[in-house]
Parts: sequence; C-alpha cells; structure tokens
Amino acid sequence: MICLNTSSMNIRYLKEQIEQKLNQPYIEKFIGKPTIDENKLMVLKVLIENKSSLSKSKKEQYIITTMLVQIALDIHEQVPITFEGISTDSKIANQLRVLAGDYYSGLYYFLLAEIDEYDFIHTLASAIKEINENKMKLYHLEDINLEELIELIGHLEGQLIFYVADYVKDTSLNSLASEWLIVNRLMKEKQNAKHKIESTILNKWSHCFGSSSTFINKADTLIEEKAYKIKNLLNECSDQHQSLKNFINDQFNREFNLKTSIVEEG
Repeated sequence: MICLNTSSMNIRYLKEQIEQKLNQPYIEKFIGKPTIDENKLMVLKVLIENKSSLSKSKKEQYIITTMLVQIALDIHEQVPITFEGISTDSKIANQLRVLAGDYYSGLYYFLLAEIDEYDFIHTLASAIKEINENKMKLYHLEDINLEELIELIGHLEGQLIFYVADYVKDTSLNSLASEWLIVNRLMKEKQNAKHKIESTILNKWSHCFGSSSTFINKADTLIEEKAYKIKNLLNECSDQHQSLKNFINDQFNREFNLKTSIVEEG
C-alpha cells in the first residue's frame, strides 16, 4: 500500500476509518473482508481535500461514505444473476453478499443523515441508480462493439466519482479518472482471465468477441494505448493534484511493469 503524506488525510488513515465502519466479523466469516479500492480512494481524496469550503470532518465523511457505497456496489457485483446450479454453501455466501452490500449501502445513508447531508445522500443515490442501469445494460445488451464495452466499463468504474465531482464543482479530474480506472479494471479482468475466474465483463467479451483467452492480448493493447492518454492528461494536471500524479506514476512502475515512467520528469 502506498501512503502519501501530502495532507492531513493520507491513504492509510482513510483506510483505517473505512475499515472501522466495515468491521462485521460475521459477514467476514462467510464472504471475507471487503476490499477497499485504493485507486478510487486516492482520486476521491485528491478531489475533495482541496475544497477549502469544506471542513476536515466533512471531507472525511464525504470520502468515507462514498467509499462505503463503492464497496457495496463491488460486493453486489460478485453475486451471480442466478443461483441455479450452485452449491448450498455458495448460495448462502452469495445471499450474504447481497445482504452485506445492502448493509454497507444503508450505512452511508445513516452516517450522512446524522450530519444532515441530505443533498449528498441524493447525489450518491443518483449515482447508484445510474450505475445499476449501466450494469443491466451490460448484462442484457446482446450486440455490443468493443468501444461500447469499454465505454460501459468507464461508466461503471467512474460514475460515482463523477457525481461527487459535480457535487463539489470540480470536474477537472474526470477524464484522467475515467482512463485510469478503466486501466485498473482491465488489469483486474486480465487476472480473472488468467485464473479462469468468471466475471460479467469476461462473460460479455466471450459472448460478443470470442474466448476469454483473447481478452488478455486485447487488454494489453488497450492498456498501452490508454497509458499514453493518461500521460498527456497527467501533464495537464495542476500542481494541486501532484499527489495523484505521483500515485499513478508509482502504480504504473510497480504494478504494471512499464519500462518507462508515464509522467515526464521535470
């Protein structure tokens, strides 16, 4: 984990606060500990921490509650459309995933209602609605081209952040966040393909474009293309977003094994 001490809110501190809210031993016993997406957490941190009109406590609350929603969406995505043909133990685990997702989603309502942040509740609820609509589109759209699939992935990965950006009136990171989060989703799906782990994206790919094994080669090409887009977008970022630029550059170098930095020195 990368911990950037560029402000009073660093990733480690925020993760600890989120983990405290997520602490439910019974749920973890059956479905494991929920995963906190550090890439989305970092984008949210940089997006919100520079808003001088918000107090430190509100900034933390906005980040934490948005991540609770993201975690709830991620948990729900792990649930198969049908339980037909799966074992009783798997069925129970998936039923618990549904309940866990609902619980974490409901928790953000409670936390924001406590501080009378009803406008932000509405913002997150609108994002959830649109994300779920895009998920249904992905599930049921039969004829889809590659560009449409990547666009849908972008909506699924970035929509929550886009709504928060609109709320805080700063959309300057939208393009960068979209490209960066698509790359991370492609990396995740590459691992799923390699380890033969089923996912909605791979199922849709196999249905429309061929076997999931072809996805790995295409994903590599797409990641390389988007790396150059991300480089240009990072170079356009203002100095107040330097911590995000450093984070993304470090992630590329350490996790994606690119030979050269996508952030130009100097």
